[in-house]
Amino acid sequence: MTIDTLVIIPTYNEIENVEAISRAVTNACPEADILFVDDGSPDGTGEAADRLAAASPRIHVLHRTKKQGLGRAYIAGFTWALEHPCYRFVMEMDADFSHDPKAVPALRRRALGADLVLGSRYIGGIRVINWPMNRLILSTGAALYVRLITGMPFSDPTGGFKCYRREVLQALNLPAIRSNGYSFQIETTHTAWHLGFKIVEEPIVFEERRSGKSKMSGGIVREALWMVWKLWARAGFRRSPKVKTRPTPT
Repeated sequence: MTIDTLVIIPTYNEIENVEAISRAVTNACPEADILFVDDGSPDGTGEAADRLAAASPRIHVLHRTKKQGLGRAYIAGFTWALEHPCYRFVMEMDADFSHDPKAVPALRRRALGADLVLGSRYIGGIRVINWPMNRLILSTGAALYVRLITGMPFSDPTGGFKCYRREVLQALNLPAIRSNGYSFQIETTHTAWHLGFKIVEEPIVFEERRSGKSKMSGGIVREALWMVWKLWARAGFRRSPKVKTRPTPT
């Protein structure tokens, strides 16, 4: 089996989850390696990930000295992935099992015919488990807000379960992306959309984390609220891409 996919999993104080999530992902998708990007977790997550990497060639660890946010972790992971030409597909995934590892192969399969696959909680209905109503209203309202301002026709533009072709990451100008949290997901998708890449959505089930503490904060929400206006302005106040959809590589 040829390994052509890298699943990037940012971690900060996820020691309860790293072993289980690595086992679940590698069992679900034989074509995938894992890259943990640890932001200097004080609970020993980075050291636990190192032990897993020492025991398996399919697990890799990128250490950073301090917590810098989700977006910065993914930029570091994307940069690492692009330095390794064996990876045709690069995925984002949470460490806490809110994203089902069994869905990794489905996102990878969809990427065979698309450039960016968004795991969607809301396409064709709502598939969210164990969220309070106020959190669900915030998330669905944010998705509507993004669509109304930017024009992106995606049901779940803030989701963090995604699969990129490496050509998309090569075109994104990663050092120029400065956002974090929800806004990072919005900015990367919006940029890829305006570059003419083919973006599709794959239905997923999202389940609230089983253990550990959520990283959600008011600052993350506020950043996302401002980011959509910046993206609209950066696109010349256009609500659709100038360029035609690029042909997807085979």
